[in-house]
Amino acid sequence: MKDAGAYTFLVSQLRAGLPAARADQPRELVSASWKRSLDAAIDPDHGLPPVVYAETDVPDLRADHPLAAVMPALRAMLVSIADEAEHIMLITDAAGHLLWREGSAVVRHQADKVLLTEGTRWTEEAIGTNAMGTALALDGPVVIHGGEHLVRLYHPWTCAAAPVHDPDTGEVLGVIDITGPLCTMHPSTLALVSAAAQLAESQLQSRMTLRNERFRLRNTRHLTGLGGSPGALVSPTGRVVATEACVGLPSRVDIRNGQGTLWLPDGRAAIVEPLAEGFLLRIAPGPAGSRQPLLSLRFLGVDEPKALLDGREIPLTLRHAEILTLLALHPNGMTAEQLALVLYGESGNPVTARAEIHRLRTQLGASAISTKPYRLDAEVDADFINVRQPLRERRVRDAVALWRGPLLPRSNAPGVRSEREQTLAQLRRLVLERRDLDALYSFVRATPDQEALEALTGGMPPADSRQAWVQSQLRACIADE
Repeated sequence: MKDAGAYTFLVSQLRAGLPAARADQPRELVSASWKRSLDAAIDPDHGLPPVVYAETDVPDLRADHPLAAVMPALRAMLVSIADEAEHIMLITDAAGHLLWREGSAVVRHQADKVLLTEGTRWTEEAIGTNAMGTALALDGPVVIHGGEHLVRLYHPWTCAAAPVHDPDTGEVLGVIDITGPLCTMHPSTLALVSAAAQLAESQLQSRMTLRNERFRLRNTRHLTGLGGSPGALVSPTGRVVATEACVGLPSRVDIRNGQGTLWLPDGRAAIVEPLAEGFLLRIAPGPAGSRQPLLSLRFLGVDEPKALLDGREIPLTLRHAEILTLLALHPNGMTAEQLALVLYGESGNPVTARAEIHRLRTQLGASAISTKPYRLDAEVDADFINVRQPLRERRVRDAVALWRGPLLPRSNAPGVRSEREQTLAQLRRLVLERRDLDALYSFVRATPDQEALEALTGGMPPADSRQAWVQSQLRACIADE
């Protein structure tokens, strides 16, 4: 940012929900982060990260964290460089809690003054735009320079951060960050931090491979003890480590509670037997009779819909998500003509509907969707259906707890649009009638609504910490009129 005036102007524009119409506007990545931070009621002029853990708690948190195993390599790669360049190395967990801080003693002393210390939380929701929090939000490497920090207190600092992923599950384990005074940061710092994250993931991968191999060697006797019947050794996280007489077993299974019976994607049953270091699966040789698969649909408030079929993630096009929605809403089934009408409107062609159903059956498996009529041959768990009962029973808090936003917001299918508008209208009417502040707040977090925001503003005590966010959203709604 060129000056404080430009910064103040841009923040005010973003607070009001207006475009940042200045030649010196921030990078798109930064302005999006500012908006998320302002939506979380972060004050750019007054902000410090919350202290979540006492200093005495941090050693235990470090010892239990997966990145503790690769800290020697990270120190060897980064700390000496950071010390010489007057930087510090910071490492957080997946929730943004700062667990390690090493490097220049001078910079650490300066960092103490702004609570850049172990035990604090550095997500965007806690302290606004910063490299650690924004890297977590975007799940990618980020540099935040000086005035790009939302909170003014951190304008003298520049930081580069990259997330580290668990090679087993793919989940984010934490973030590696290099931070220092604005004047000392080098353009190559982001590449260095990204390389450190890759090194950490590589070492974690090697440790996982060695752990799985030891597990396999120690437990092969359990597989051979099956006497030629199908089975598998599975790690505690569900990764298949070794198999016996198995065909078509996925690389990962949903272990859930680690006991009882689980159902594989192809319909076979598997008995789960706990072992000291994982699990043994005894797999039935054939399909699992007449059991219906579980189809989970989470379509409220999502732009990129996905489904889960017996725990297996199924990416969907919007059209296929619309078809699944309509079939779930019509459990007795529909003809091609009926489906074409609610999918495309009066101009819909049954031939096109049949072609889409064919593609969807290929993706899900033919057994999940039956024909003549078209219907879901599965146990359906759909959020847009689950919200109906608390709405009917006028249980406002239960209804908003299930609400994540309108059904498939990008869909123009007549049947989906009708369901979306009807559900939204019912829920909106209920929350406005009840005037329950917590329910109103949950509703507007997922669905900005001017009348609901006005009711919140009038009903909340002035000291309520949510008031600033509610007022910013209300101004944005008024500006959009």
